[in-house]
Amino acid sequence: MKLPTLPSTASSVATTNKVSHLFDLQKARADTPACEKLIHFNNAGASLMPQPVYQAVLDHLQLEQTIGGYEAAAENADKLDSFYSAFANLLNASRDEIAFVENATRAWDMAVYAIPWRAGDRVLVHQSEYSSNYLALLQLAREKRIQIDQVPSGSDGAIDLEQLQEMIHPQTRAIFLTYVPSQSGLVNPAGEVGDIARDNNLLYVLDACQAAGQMPIDVQQIGCDILSGTGRKFLRGPRGTGFLYVRKERLDTLEPPFIDLHSAAWTADHDYEFQANARRFENWECFAAGKIGLAAAANYAMEVGLSQIQQRVFSLAQTLRTELSTIDCVKVHDPGSQRCGIVTFSCENKDAEKLVAELRAEGINTSVTARRNARLDFQQRKVPSAVRASLHYFNNDDEIANFCQVIESKLHQ
Repeated sequence: MKLPTLPSTASSVATTNKVSHLFDLQKARADTPACEKLIHFNNAGASLMPQPVYQAVLDHLQLEQTIGGYEAAAENADKLDSFYSAFANLLNASRDEIAFVENATRAWDMAVYAIPWRAGDRVLVHQSEYSSNYLALLQLAREKRIQIDQVPSGSDGAIDLEQLQEMIHPQTRAIFLTYVPSQSGLVNPAGEVGDIARDNNLLYVLDACQAAGQMPIDVQQIGCDILSGTGRKFLRGPRGTGFLYVRKERLDTLEPPFIDLHSAAWTADHDYEFQANARRFENWECFAAGKIGLAAAANYAMEVGLSQIQQRVFSLAQTLRTELSTIDCVKVHDPGSQRCGIVTFSCENKDAEKLVAELRAEGINTSVTARRNARLDFQQRKVPSAVRASLHYFNNDDEIANFCQVIESKLHQ
């Protein structure tokens, strides 16, 4: 499918680093050559790497092939180290609070399994919690005898802040929240939850997997103690990369579930010491080219401007929701008073997996969110499964129009 390229549009919006930019759609699409061949509405699954990010990964892999892996890492030591500065800037954190981990789930696991849980501890979790996170909490409930208290949604579908406050118990230890659920366009009020956590001296764990790269994230403003994220989604980084933030005041209270010669120092025959910073959650062996690429992705997003990325992505997604709502037999499922770049919908008498496969054959990338991926949320909202279309700033209005036209045609076949 050959898609038209719109002329460059410009708007002046302040970014998180207080620099104003003119958004250049033409450049964004030129840096994303696949835009000429397909409609990529699967950015919540894995976005398309922009050319500078791809080149950063490729250059390091070529160097490894040319001179060797260890030697390439030594030659590119500054680029590898720049990862910590890039994510400190992205999150408004310090370098010592940042770790590189192979994916978001493992980053979340490394921090959460490091918490010294006690039998009887209670945790508060919203029903939109990511499935892998909730499975881990179920395991902790089984093995450590913690109790999971599920916080209901308010009328807008987001976590109910009043109920959250009322459900805090003397044994409550932590609040867990997914900023943007994988299964809908909902944006949870992460900052307001942070206020409640601080007021009650509770550990606050935030999954920012779907938020990072499509909106500004300021860990100081939000007040989270632990934050995890991935490279491959809206940050447009390489697969097999993730990041972890741990507030420095919490570091010494957390003992990683497993360690190696990078995360800890062997100080005596029968003794060791953890790294004093968040790198205690890392492994010695890592995807070096991916680490360099992820730093490049964070810098690229900052250059585009997180505030204007949010403005454009949220606006495009709302346009798609509006257009889908005009198609007979299509139901949009996104809750929330604030909704992001993820759009979920279903079609009467059309299986979601079959529709996604048919769209893929037309050069349109989407994905399926099934009940097994969001059991608590979908059961509550009575959603069996849904097509997930997730947009990014390099998408355009013509793609939305083409997408809706194809959807309508599929429903009449």
